Amino acid sequence: MMKKSVWLLIVLTCVAVAASAWAQTPSWHYPVKPLTLEDRSDFLALTTLESLISADYAPYHLVDLRLRKTGGDMQLRKEAAEALTRMFEAATEAGFTLYVKSAYRSYQTQKTMYENRLERYGRDDGVVAYPGSSEHQTGLAVDVLNYEWTQQDGMRPEFAKTPEARWMFDNCARFGFILRYMEDKQDITGIIYEPWHFRYVGDEVAAYIMDNHLSLEEFTTEYQQAIAAYEAAGGDFVLLCKRERELPPPLLLNEANAEGDSEVSLFYQEP
Repeated sequence: MMKKSVWLLIVLTCVAVAASAWAQTPSWHYPVKPLTLEDRSDFLALTTLESLISADYAPYHLVDLRLRKTGGDMQLRKEAAEALTRMFEAATEAGFTLYVKSAYRSYQTQKTMYENRLERYGRDDGVVAYPGSSEHQTGLAVDVLNYEWTQQDGMRPEFAKTPEARWMFDNCARFGFILRYMEDKQDITGIIYEPWHFRYVGDEVAAYIMDNHLSLEEFTTEYQQAIAAYEAAGGDFVLLCKRERELPPPLLLNEANAEGDSEVSLFYQEP
């Protein structure tokens, strides 16, 4: 009995202390989970002229794409590649045939493409991203076309009128992708309308962004403001994420062992 009482006292004290600490912190109200926004996998990283990727950056877990493509070997980060495979399979089931036009590109490849564009047109026309500002270098961005457009010279906003483009716009979030450069967000993104360019951000964020018709820039500003408001109310976002990763409070079950002695068993609930 003494053993049981001591264990109960210790466990209940720990639970009470944790509950007291939680009671003194503000509630998290933003629709996206804190651990998602913590973004340990860098799925939400902005890649723009204001936040350039270094020339020596290469994403980890790049895998070969085993999908229909316009030619050559192409890669994406493992999570994005698996999600894109599911999207292609769903498109096929819906009666659409998709092709990968472009996926991961290194800094040097992007630099060469940018310089060739400048030489050809004599100016930066916003079609080819400046080296270090291309999402393709993250290994999370992919350009997808139908067969007809794989046969054309270049990509243009008119692709949006195709059934394949409309299907991808309506369904991309189911697989963790967003349409990165929307038609009415050009003043925000600084990039022309690209109905073929999809960016992997994960299921939860993709659903939120597409449901609310946001650019990644707008979403970033919004969730950063939510974190700032949480901390202004007395919360600690880093500590919140740490607590979210911890096991939930244990369940206490009074049980008897084979000899009939009373014991205390600790079980953890599913988060």
